[in-house]
Amino acid sequence: MIKALTGVDADRLEEEKRRGITIDLGFANLELLSDSGEKLRLGFVDVPGHERFVRNMLAGVGGIDIVLLVIAADEGIKPQTREHFDICRLLAIPRGIVVLTKSDLVDADTLEVVRLEIEDFLRGSFLDPQKTPVIPVSGLSGQGIDQLTRELARMASEIGTKNAGALPRLPIDRAFVMKGFGAVVTGTLIAGTIQREQELELQPSGKRARVRGIQVHGMSTHQARAGERTAINLAGVAVEELARGMMLSQPGALQPTRQIDVRLQLLCDVRPLKNLSRVHLHCFASETVAQVRLLGDKEIEPGNSTLAQLRTAEPLLLIPGDRFIIRQFSPMITIGGGTVLDSFPLPRSTKQLVAARDFLAELERADLSGAIALRTQRRNAGGLRHQDAVRETGRTGHEIDLQAKALIENGKLLAAGDVLIAKGAALDAAMKLLSELEKFQKGNPLAGGMGKETLHTARRREEDPYPGGASAARGTGGHDDHGRGAGPQRYRASVFDGRIKGSAAQGRAEFTFN
Repeated sequence: MIKALTGVDADRLEEEKRRGITIDLGFANLELLSDSGEKLRLGFVDVPGHERFVRNMLAGVGGIDIVLLVIAADEGIKPQTREHFDICRLLAIPRGIVVLTKSDLVDADTLEVVRLEIEDFLRGSFLDPQKTPVIPVSGLSGQGIDQLTRELARMASEIGTKNAGALPRLPIDRAFVMKGFGAVVTGTLIAGTIQREQELELQPSGKRARVRGIQVHGMSTHQARAGERTAINLAGVAVEELARGMMLSQPGALQPTRQIDVRLQLLCDVRPLKNLSRVHLHCFASETVAQVRLLGDKEIEPGNSTLAQLRTAEPLLLIPGDRFIIRQFSPMITIGGGTVLDSFPLPRSTKQLVAARDFLAELERADLSGAIALRTQRRNAGGLRHQDAVRETGRTGHEIDLQAKALIENGKLLAAGDVLIAKGAALDAAMKLLSELEKFQKGNPLAGGMGKETLHTARRREEDPYPGGASAARGTGGHDDHGRGAGPQRYRASVFDGRIKGSAAQGRAEFTFN
């Protein structure tokens, strides 16, 4: 069918050609015109259908906009059809077309029976027959290919433009050496823009490489944009350092993680999933083993969803909103999936699970402004550094700055150098600081003031460290929650103007908070 559509045989392996089945990912592209005359470029990822190769299918299905659910007319719905359909639902793929292949091998009555079976199976889903066409085709005779092409053009023209200004992320689904060029990786660019000569960071290794050349849909170009099938020729890295499941991203912006708070959904026809179970975790092209820690539940029942933490065997680069699939540890069948809520949860005890669930429930509903406020509030007086806001949200520094400025102007947050602090937490910390100063003054009435190191020691006794407390008391500017300089004054709002005054006669300390 792909060859009939595009002219490209996506089965590239000799074994695939010999056995007549798709084993690993294949790729093709097609240019079409919309009804308005707009040129459309479609990239196809041909994924294996056989149940033994579902893990390969999962490496290619992440980030796609349209699914072609292919069902053979002479076989009907098979177990792998159901599993692939479940995966598409769990990944929230928004639209698709049902393609009934080998329609020339059956008579009209059989074709109609299969069609009715498909309609009953898909009713009420994102591929509901009331809004999604079921198109019979033949890859050999070409029957139905024109109708399929028209439907693809119509559906592709309805897809909005993806955010090319986001932080770039390219999940690697292939890595190989091209003679005369060196290491080449391919993948679907899920966010941002990548340009020739740009430096990228390979995750999770952290190694940096330069973009020597770019191809999009088989054509050389100076840049690739979100949504495009992309091949990148990398300099500064050997092919032995590359593998499927790695990701290219902007240097220094995002970091891999091993602990992920998620909304977890279990399929209806599987066994209950117990707390601390091990599963196979698939996200974009990556695969690893993870332990499921349910937040307060002993198990999750089939068809239900809950909040959970996944602890992975290998670090993954994930940001809020990313979709994932979990498969049973053994035998390997798809049992559920979900959405990433927090890639960098703070350490918590069992007693804090209720508060953690409340936080995640709020985070799940929040927009970017709300998410920044929530992530700042949970750190109390420690505050949220700018680079941590980028890392935790997966958004650009410019987006963070715009939202932070509005939150500061609205009086919800305060800023100390490069650190955002919830107003309530800052006021509470100021009162604690004032209390320490008054306590010191009463115990040391002849002292001319409280020394910087003495105040630092007093701060360490507090449960929540206060960023810049000691230096703010001397009027010297902000520090982060480890006592290091917070760097440049990113936020211009005047936040802390702290001055300490003490005298033996008056026995008092004065702290001015603006």
